Amino acid sequence: MDNHIKIKNRKAFYEYFLFEKFVAGIQLMGTEIKSIRHGKASLVDSYCNFKEDELFVFNMHIAEYKYGTHYNHEPKRERKLLLTKRELKRLSTKVKEKGFAIIPTFLFINEKGLAKLEIAVAKGKKLYDKRESLKTKDTKRDLERREF
Repeated sequence: MDNHIKIKNRKAFYEYFLFEKFVAGIQLMGTEIKSIRHGKASLVDSYCNFKEDELFVFNMHIAEYKYGTHYNHEPKRERKLLLTKRELKRLSTKVKEKGFAIIPTFLFINEKGLAKLEIAVAKGKKLYDKRESLKTKDTKRDLERREF
């Protein structure tokens, strides 16, 4: 099965320092996976948070399925993330530290046809950090241009 769906959260790489990454499954409805396979999803402004002992992703936009009937889903509903207990415990201890959050960075479909979400433990960047990352990105791009 050749799946080429790879949705990236570019804003997360600009706004946050990313530390640990995890790959989590997502509990989806039928119309949601069909929309994702059409590439109709967005991770901008989405975040993860704990409800009791389970991790949920909030504000992730998955457009309504075009051919869905009254069984269609809400575009920005909360969705449960599927992780092991060990990973959940590790994430909860990291998030309890001041300044850390869990941010979705990448949504993809694996070789089995299942939707997976890559999440990262992140810490927000200050304005001068954002300027510094833009500066290094520009210099790297200039060096690549000069090589050719």
